[in-house]
Amino acid sequence: MSQFPGNLMPDEASPEWMNKGDNAWQLAAATLVGLQSVPGLVILYGSIVKKKWAVNSAFMALYAFASVLVCWVTWGYRMSFGDKLLPFVGIPNVALDEKFLLQKAFLGSFPNATMVYFQFVFAAITLILIAGALLGRMNFHAWMIFVPLWLTFSYTISAYSIWCPDGWLSKMGIIDFAGGYVIHVASGVTGFTAAYWVGPRSIKDQETFIPNNILSMLTGAGLVWMGWTGFNGGAPFVASINASMAILNTHICTATSLLTWLSLDIIFYKKPSVLGATQGIITGLVCITPGAGVVQGWAAIMMGLLSGSIPWYTMMILQNKCSLLKKVDDTLGVLHTHAIAGMLGGILTGVFAEPKLSRIFYLVDNWQHYIGFAYGIQSGRFGAGLKQLGIQILGLVFVICLNVVMTTLICLLIKVVIPLRLNEEALHMGDDSVHGEEAYALYGDGEKRENFKENAVYGFA
Repeated sequence: MSQFPGNLMPDEASPEWMNKGDNAWQLAAATLVGLQSVPGLVILYGSIVKKKWAVNSAFMALYAFASVLVCWVTWGYRMSFGDKLLPFVGIPNVALDEKFLLQKAFLGSFPNATMVYFQFVFAAITLILIAGALLGRMNFHAWMIFVPLWLTFSYTISAYSIWCPDGWLSKMGIIDFAGGYVIHVASGVTGFTAAYWVGPRSIKDQETFIPNNILSMLTGAGLVWMGWTGFNGGAPFVASINASMAILNTHICTATSLLTWLSLDIIFYKKPSVLGATQGIITGLVCITPGAGVVQGWAAIMMGLLSGSIPWYTMMILQNKCSLLKKVDDTLGVLHTHAIAGMLGGILTGVFAEPKLSRIFYLVDNWQHYIGFAYGIQSGRFGAGLKQLGIQILGLVFVICLNVVMTTLICLLIKVVIPLRLNEEALHMGDDSVHGEEAYALYGDGEKRENFKENAVYGFA
């Protein structure tokens, strides 16, 4: 009679319900997602802006990462995935004691501690993506208040509604494989809305906002791209064939999107723009996210073609024609790269979701419910496919409305206490005014004697 090797036998540290392979993959996937933010987006933000905003932009990302973690384990996680309070939010509670953290998670064969960590890095990157629309003028102190408020009153509602088994959209059967709605549509809409309330950058910054380091920007973008392996590959909560499919589809769509955006830049502007290619990477990653593990490879290519062209059109052409888009100063164009690409991905998932792949992902009796419109037509289940597409659109409407309203209320509330926007002197000086630090302290380049005493505290002088 065969038995498990000793290292696979259950014990107090490895309960029978825990799968060591799944737990290891989930922790690794979460860390890959964390690396997208720190250092990925920290480097990207610090490099893609003008030199005078490099420190401020990078630090907005770093602060959000730390702030979200503390809020997440104190009340955010249980509001997003805990006991039901309302059909769209859970009861606030801590996720800190061993009695809770060592129990089996609500999904997967690993403990709550792993799930809390995995879901944290998703929540954190959402806030960091929002910052992309606000770089170069938001009051850092206002940002410090905005992060916990938005996490509490917006993110938790989207996450519970769409991802928690008790959420109302989850029960309806919405497909959001890894965060196209909860993360990307939400961050894009929120960033654009917040940019409206914060106001624009200085006129000079709007006219010229050239990246201070293209190579570092590519390094950050590369970390974001490779980190997406954990972003979509960790969504099934199991080291399965579905995770493999999701990872491959992610990279297929992203590469196609990059090439499409690059081709359009060459055709219309005669230059192979590196900055444009970076935008194509982001839109491809975002578009595939809602359906990464439930669409086939050919659909991933189709989604890449569309994610590399439609956001390109809205950013490069429509942006200059639409009065509303011209009025709002969205620094990095997160409306285009995240909101529009995420909406596109959510709708296309409703078209291309393959029922067999849905069965592998959801592992539930009613997996037939998750059928894309195209497969509904193919199989003679037109009504089911149309219903799925309708649920996908309903989810988009909900996320858009929620974030426009909540972001507006949060910004107006903060505005009562503290200015949302930096003053004119700070807008002119940038990092040195806001933080008393500069990104590139080259010898003899603007050294100030008054900074020596402060720097000596940290051992720098």
